[in-house]
Amino acid sequence: MDSSRQVAEGILSNMEKVIVGKRQEMELALMSLLCQGHVLIEDIPGVGKTMLAKSLARSVGCTFKRIQFTPDILPSDVTGVSIYNQKSGDFEFRSGPIMAQVVLADEINRATPKTQSALLECMEERQVTVDGSTYPMPRPFIVLATQNPIEYEGTFPLPEAQLDRFLVRISLGYPSKGDEITIIDRQQQSHPVDNLGQVATVDDVLRLQETVKSVYVDPMMKEYIVSIVDATRKHPQVYLGASPRGSLALYHASQALAFLRSRDYVIPDDVKALADATLAHRIILSPAASVKDVSGRTVVAEVMDAIPVPGSRARAGILGRRLSPQ
Repeated sequence: MDSSRQVAEGILSNMEKVIVGKRQEMELALMSLLCQGHVLIEDIPGVGKTMLAKSLARSVGCTFKRIQFTPDILPSDVTGVSIYNQKSGDFEFRSGPIMAQVVLADEINRATPKTQSALLECMEERQVTVDGSTYPMPRPFIVLATQNPIEYEGTFPLPEAQLDRFLVRISLGYPSKGDEITIIDRQQQSHPVDNLGQVATVDDVLRLQETVKSVYVDPMMKEYIVSIVDATRKHPQVYLGASPRGSLALYHASQALAFLRSRDYVIPDDVKALADATLAHRIILSPAASVKDVSGRTVVAEVMDAIPVPGSRARAGILGRRLSPQ
């Protein structure tokens, strides 16, 4: 497992040549790739969302495609179409940009719900169905979707089924002053991503994915994960809590984080570190909570305070006080 960790560390170090001061966010993106999940990057323009996807793809030698979502884009523009070949007399499938190993779905919330739904089968079942024929997605396969949380004009909110298919939601945020100076210095002549080399292969990624699956998760840790997710469903300010897919996301992400931390077993700190990134975007708040400006992150934070860590006891009264109906 030591050689696998060295490969993962090499990928992160290579990405740091492009993305400055965002180690945690790069780890979440790499973890999603190792967990065979997808990433929703919710942030303002210009903070490096596209560069994060490009640097990840170039570091591991994966094919990269970018889809610019607009209100007039059609599902066939994403998945591909069948075209009649007069010479052969048969229909031939012309694949769309989704048939790549690393796909950047830029401004995904600008597409109509009909076009957004074209991604559902690709992301969950890892296949595309066009005119009754099914085509498998390449391996590995990851979608990194971006959306601007500030601008709402001309956008279509992502439906719950779409949000639930993202393993994690991350935000890059503004760099510090020192990091921003470093960014300026690095781009004085050219962009670092233009000269970014490959440090791993597709076979390395597939091997890392299998290695992460072997990270041990104690039954007490599994119960801890399920208790957290179940508590989001019982929270008085939640209309719809995290689904079983949320439990799986937290479980697999915890395995990946333990692997990156040079451990072959999951500890409670892994789960606590990833609860917000894996669960907050899956929570649908009640109308009353929305008026009070409560967010999914607030709910997750309260749940984490309420659920006892394996091997410890809950603080007196906090479980009933935080999660009982009001």
